[in-house]
Amino acid sequence: MQDDSVGSYTWDFCYAFVSSNCSCQEGNRAKYISVSKGETEESSKVHQDNACEKTSYVFLRKELPVRLANTMREVNLLPDKLLSQPSVRLVQKWYMQSFVELLDYENRKPEDPHALNDFLELLIEIRNRHNDVVPTMAQGVIEYKEKFGFDPFISSNVQYFLDRFYTNRISFRMLINQHTLLFGNDTNPAHPKHIGSIDPNCNVAEVVNDAYDTAKMLCEKYYLAAPELKIEEFNMKAPKKPIQAVYVPSHLFHMLFELFKNSMRATVELHENNKEGLPPIKAKVTLGKEDLSIKISDRGGGVPLRKIDRLFNYMYSTAPTPSLEPGAVPLAGFGYGLPISRLYARYFQGDLKLYSMEGVGTDAVIYLKALSSESFERLPVFNKSAWRHYKTSAEADDWSNPSKEPRDASKSKYKANR
Repeated sequence: MQDDSVGSYTWDFCYAFVSSNCSCQEGNRAKYISVSKGETEESSKVHQDNACEKTSYVFLRKELPVRLANTMREVNLLPDKLLSQPSVRLVQKWYMQSFVELLDYENRKPEDPHALNDFLELLIEIRNRHNDVVPTMAQGVIEYKEKFGFDPFISSNVQYFLDRFYTNRISFRMLINQHTLLFGNDTNPAHPKHIGSIDPNCNVAEVVNDAYDTAKMLCEKYYLAAPELKIEEFNMKAPKKPIQAVYVPSHLFHMLFELFKNSMRATVELHENNKEGLPPIKAKVTLGKEDLSIKISDRGGGVPLRKIDRLFNYMYSTAPTPSLEPGAVPLAGFGYGLPISRLYARYFQGDLKLYSMEGVGTDAVIYLKALSSESFERLPVFNKSAWRHYKTSAEADDWSNPSKEPRDASKSKYKANR
């Protein structure tokens, strides 16, 4: 399949496709997930028995192309210099190919004896094709920076785009995984009560410990040491009982693993010569009326206030280009761990915040919804407001803006006379 022919067909057609199916996107965009997620509190068995593959097929054959089309339209609004990078073009090719393949099912009836199985196999193929979208797009940003340097206005647009792009990818994979796990043969026998990728009784402390153990192995591999974990639970709804939630364990694990990895690295590097040993990392899990919160606290020295926002900026990573070879630590070196973890938290109406005290340490807090009925998808909408964001030129700052870097007073020619 030639890039040009696919591109020419897809770009023109995706505009018409989104317009003709906008009711699907606006009205049902969260329905598939919210039904799966909200009903799990009733009974996982009832949901499994009532799950209808034909209904899922009819929904996904329209919803998935809509989400792909919206993503492709936003990709096309990026600066030409960024779009011309080989890695970005490769990602475009993957999205175009998947879009075209899904269109084959737009008018294919679910009563077709082969439609459901063919669609299932296609979803698995598309999911595998998109496995490396995050590091490949990150590589495209690195290619752009190496050629053209850093531009604040371009950086703002790239930040806006990548937050929306990766959120759409999270939702895209969530829909595919729900369908393939419910109706395919890749159900995990270790978790028979899961509804697709959703655990109706997710034990939060267990996921915290799993993420810690994985990060600990990685830390010990590189530093030959790792801080211990102290965990506490505060259940306001049912004191002394474990905190459980309707959630996607893999999403929660991803967020916690990233936070533990950062905390361990900071702690070991700051205290490696400390005779008293490494201070422990503390985790506190709390459940209130509205929020389920997880706080990870370390004594790793903290981060200056002026650098906090940079930790969530895709364009600020100064790490060397990481390896894309199989077996490499996911996202290692790209600096994408925290911003993408925040997207996972926000996907179901939560958030991820950092509170740091330079010289002491950092508290990272994951906020989730305590009630699954409030955990709707949070998705980007492609409309005129989004379009204007890419087209509006940079404006002068209307607040005084001193130097971002602290000055070295020792080099000043206006030293005070002593």
